[in-house]
Amino acid sequence: MTLSITEQVDLQPYNSFGIAERARQLVLVHSERALHCALTLAAAREWPVTLLGGGSNVVLTGELPGLVVVMRNRGRRVLSRESETVVIEAEAGENWHALVNWTLDLGLSGLENLSLIPGTVGASPVQNIGAYGVELQDVFESLDAFDRQTGQTHQFTLQDCCFAYRDSLFKQRPGRYVILRVRLRLSRRQQLKIDYGPLKAAWLATGLTHASARVVSELVCTIRRSKLPDPAKLGNAGSFFKNPLVTAAQAEQLTRTWPQLPCYPQSNGGAKLAAGWLIDQAGWKGHRQGAVGVHSEQALVLVNFGGARGDEVMTLARRIQADIRQRFGIELEMEPQLIGG
Repeated sequence: MTLSITEQVDLQPYNSFGIAERARQLVLVHSERALHCALTLAAAREWPVTLLGGGSNVVLTGELPGLVVVMRNRGRRVLSRESETVVIEAEAGENWHALVNWTLDLGLSGLENLSLIPGTVGASPVQNIGAYGVELQDVFESLDAFDRQTGQTHQFTLQDCCFAYRDSLFKQRPGRYVILRVRLRLSRRQQLKIDYGPLKAAWLATGLTHASARVVSELVCTIRRSKLPDPAKLGNAGSFFKNPLVTAAQAEQLTRTWPQLPCYPQSNGGAKLAAGWLIDQAGWKGHRQGAVGVHSEQALVLVNFGGARGDEVMTLARRIQADIRQRFGIELEMEPQLIGG
């Protein structure tokens, strides 16, 4: 088949941070066959390959050599219905939030807490996306991915994916696998999780006695819109830092010094701390450094005020990391992937 490859492409429309780096070559792939053709061509010409979905979790730090492959394969379907659950399947290029709304329209529960997370379905397992007490792994069934090393497509189970907090096999081995489609097992009953921080407060404020997945989704969307800037108006990559995981002893010591520090016990005996609180406490919320800054409403979000370059974003991020390390003895880990240069 013939591929439509464009040269010297401005990548600003292809990353939510709005960073204007360039791709030497770029191709949009709408099918598995097109993907194979693109990868075969890149291999024949010895081009490095960069994969992009929605570009919502990347920081471009320079020109992208070789071929940028943007996944645009679409499609979603119900695979099976059981008495309690339904298995759905979605192609990698599907918009994540659109998929969440589709499952709500079907009367299914499981994805409502993950509403309004930017990006595509194919990117969701890479980060093991999560919000308000729910992670992708909680509803994950399986996925298909093309192994660029072996040239074969394989099905990956929950165990195969090695999911952890904002981590997976696919993040640990960048560039090897191309996720093609994802399957999720959702509930036909309203099995809601509304005990997590701001979501619980928002639910109590409604005064309602009975919730639904649709109501929870609307609450999540309201919370996210009140705290997170719209990338179409102010470039950003969502939460820039992971919530740090610490031992129980570390958590006890920190909360003794800072009693207001949000601290969430984990199943392994450790604790998860609120990175946004640490950054806010250190005085970074609303800070601006040239064309980049920390959002005035959410300290976890770094923003592009216009014309920012990737190295400017990283300079600010590293300053914040160093300050939090000095003040609290905590290492903040960045969520977005750095690509380019």
